[in-house]
Amino acid sequence: MSADWFRRRFLPGGPLPAPGPPRPRPRPRCSPVPYRRPRFLRGSSSSPSAADASRRPDARPVRSPARGRALPWNAGYAEIINAEKSEFNEDQAACGKLCIRRYEFGVEEDQEWLTLCPEEFLTGHYWALFDGHGGPAAAILAANTLHSCLRRQLEAVVEGMVATQPPMHLSGHCVCPSDPQFVEEKGIRAEDLVIGALESAFQECDEVIGRELEASGQAGGCTALVAMSLQGKLYVANAGDSRAILVRRNEVRPLSSEFTPETERQRIQQLAFVYPELLAGEFTRLEFPRRLKGDDLGQKVLFRDHHMSGWSYKCVEKSDLKYPLIHGQGRQARLLGTLAVSRGLGDHQLRVLDTNIQLKPFLLSVPQVTVLDVDQLEPQEDDLVVMATDGLWDVLSNEQVARLVRSFLPGNQEDPHRFSELAQMLIHSTQGKDDNPTQEGQVSYDDISVFVIPLHSQHQGRSSH
Repeated sequence: MSADWFRRRFLPGGPLPAPGPPRPRPRPRCSPVPYRRPRFLRGSSSSPSAADASRRPDARPVRSPARGRALPWNAGYAEIINAEKSEFNEDQAACGKLCIRRYEFGVEEDQEWLTLCPEEFLTGHYWALFDGHGGPAAAILAANTLHSCLRRQLEAVVEGMVATQPPMHLSGHCVCPSDPQFVEEKGIRAEDLVIGALESAFQECDEVIGRELEASGQAGGCTALVAMSLQGKLYVANAGDSRAILVRRNEVRPLSSEFTPETERQRIQQLAFVYPELLAGEFTRLEFPRRLKGDDLGQKVLFRDHHMSGWSYKCVEKSDLKYPLIHGQGRQARLLGTLAVSRGLGDHQLRVLDTNIQLKPFLLSVPQVTVLDVDQLEPQEDDLVVMATDGLWDVLSNEQVARLVRSFLPGNQEDPHRFSELAQMLIHSTQGKDDNPTQEGQVSYDDISVFVIPLHSQHQGRSSH
């Protein structure tokens, strides 16, 4: 995606292309979703601290919501743009209240979905981070679309969610007297309906993004990490390499699993096996411990294919000397021939890109969902969830983040903005400053967006009702 195209499509009011001599060129059509930072950042300051500016002229500003602008659950937020890797911040964030309405059933069977009650029936809250690749367009669309998709999907199953046991028929109509027993044998609970709504919302959002990007002739995609509170539980849905963790006084608990080149290896190789023509004759789907050389020809070397979690040996052929799909390990794994998302949160296609560049992972339309029972957890005062895009986790481990949280909160109990201050401090800890609390001195040059979500006050509020 060219910066030129993006400026024309997403920055209405920007400079127009110079008119040619014969006739002026028409103004390009603007996107209904313009490029912008999250609404809750309006009025925020975007200047680095005086200490940072004096020590580092190139210091990048960390932005947080303006004091007085409260986020759901008094959550904190901070972000920093990449070190001039691109013109636009490819991260996007969204949060807000989910108002789920209730359907009334009509008298006639064909009218059962006719009426939608205007009153709110259930309310929840929503925080989401999106990290774009191939440009910010997909992340912008997701940030403006996914919450609406989620509300629609939840409204379609809300009657089942509030039932003691989800009924076989949503209308309550009983065809078989043993229906409740069949549902019970399947172990279907109300939270399974919420998980299904999240998965369906990701799929619906993916289709919307696909149509928008196809209409503009563009490619790209984004990761998606969503936390949603509903009925005393926190649902964390993830597709990509962003991450959420629960931090308590004596516990650090991962709340998401990441999609990385390494974790997705077998699926990638399987697609390359089924559609070898998409490798364009330039890449091999086989994985080797290192890139093979001419001297390896005829030797038996370690390898693995799509059907293998273990390793074996094969005699090296000329075709094995091509660029491998996957090279490296863990978060540093690289895609040389890249199976990339061509759009949205899914729709996998093999696409040959420049070699030896590290890309966002390819995403699945179906997210992995973790359920945290906040009521059962009985959170203490400093218990919270940290969710962030991969720029933070490339530099800090779960344990390092937990140590920073535990060292920061005790001295800031009276500050109503402490959770945004904490989010800022986590980002500052990735900038390689001399006073870096991690003592690592590592620098993240990626976009970073962080939500810090406290759990204690909301649990207390529910318990008091």
